[in-house]
Amino acid sequence: MFCRHGERSGIMAAFAREFTMLSPDQFLAFLAAAVLITASPGPDNLMVLGVGMSRGRRQGMAFGLGCALGCLTHTVLATIGVSALLAASPTAFTALKVVGGLYLVWLGIGALRSRGGARVDGAGALPDESLLRLFGKGLFANSINPKVVLFFLSFLPQFIVAGQGNASWQTAQLGLVFTAQACVLFCLLGYFSGAVGLWLNRRPRAGLWLDRVAGTIFIGLGLRLILAR
Repeated sequence: MFCRHGERSGIMAAFAREFTMLSPDQFLAFLAAAVLITASPGPDNLMVLGVGMSRGRRQGMAFGLGCALGCLTHTVLATIGVSALLAASPTAFTALKVVGGLYLVWLGIGALRSRGGARVDGAGALPDESLLRLFGKGLFANSINPKVVLFFLSFLPQFIVAGQGNASWQTAQLGLVFTAQACVLFCLLGYFSGAVGLWLNRRPRAGLWLDRVAGTIFIGLGLRLILAR
């Protein structure tokens, strides 16, 4: 009986050592760096800004939330090591890059063809796309972005402490923290960009130009992703 109790205690102690939570210093340092990186101008920020200004607050927040939760995909891939394998395969990485770029170009063409029809007017009319659809677009756009794959592979390991538990478990925790703060920041960006869009939409032809701006942003980001080396 005592032997079994000792074995269970040993197993629990080993489990606790392997799967410890992030230390306060580790958590705060990573959170500060993650917020600075997320808040700095980048492709995801521009996409959320474009959707919020051309569609409205709720639509911008839905797209931003999708982009942020797309980080969960990269967290899982980084945790199980698939991201490293993908980055090591030039063919697979190039294929993913082309698919992601073409998808962004497709989104941009759709915005250019809308002719301002997706505009939110001063009375609060709803756009022609559901919140769920925009959420899915944001989720998919981030999930297939190979640049985010490389970012997670290079950024997260900098905050993994050797000897402080399982490295994969630390990676998972860091990815969840990054995703959580991205959800907050992207939703705020979508909300405030939507407020700007509502103000601009009260001006003649503003809806058409907002769609053109949003479409140009998506197409530019897509081409940049495809042509990047």
